[in-house]
Amino acid sequence: MLQGRGERVTPQGEPYRNLSHLVNADGDYIFCRYWEPSEPPRALVMIIHGAGEHSGRYMEVVTMLMKQSLFVFSHDHVGHGQSEGKRMVVSDFKIYVRDCLQHIDLMKNRHPGLQVFLFAHSMVFCARILDHILPNLSLGYMDPHCLTREEKEVKDYIDDPLNYHGPVRVRFANVLLKAVSSLDKVLPTITTRMLLLHGDADKLCDISGSHLFHDMAASSDKTLKVFKGSFHQLHKEVSAVTEEMFGLIEKWLSERLLPAAT
Repeated sequence: MLQGRGERVTPQGEPYRNLSHLVNADGDYIFCRYWEPSEPPRALVMIIHGAGEHSGRYMEVVTMLMKQSLFVFSHDHVGHGQSEGKRMVVSDFKIYVRDCLQHIDLMKNRHPGLQVFLFAHSMVFCARILDHILPNLSLGYMDPHCLTREEKEVKDYIDDPLNYHGPVRVRFANVLLKAVSSLDKVLPTITTRMLLLHGDADKLCDISGSHLFHDMAASSDKTLKVFKGSFHQLHKEVSAVTEEMFGLIEKWLSERLLPAAT
């Protein structure tokens, strides 16, 4: 978006010169967030937000990670939040991946030698393609009550203007499903350490996907934890779930972090 003499501004009208941002390979301005611990960071953690939301919705996760002296960073995907791009429209899922890799490389260059962890929330809504010839056909609106059983969090999602509240288009669903369709070839090559967390009452993403991911990944260090009765956004769920989830993540990280530098 342009303002005045070619100045780039966010979709909300804020000049990017006032904000942390990067410019992706397509020339789009991508809004970034950084949370640096007061002590020397032990590792880097990138938070990758889900479809239709933005990087500012993970403060509970950020707080938990910073307790372990981790440098947390994130950005709004193109077409999301305060980043440029048509809302919830992308030609290929690889664009999201490419931008994340660009951001990771940037942070690795700034902080050489540090481990890198990812906290990635689902970018896949389960949807059936009704008519691939009509890319703007609406598959309907995502029901915020499917995100969590915590009513306050549902209201916060609805009231947040940076979230996307429009219909999910077939074009976007098709891009995501195309990316998912190739996973069966990729998963057997994945050796990364992983902790998978999923609620068995998730109405947006079928839990069978997490079971498939866990079973097919070649990693020798992989754990799948299923939360009974929980919905899609575990970090926004009822307190008993979030406390257990954060405890699991803290323990998993502490067992895999390198000793702090002296």
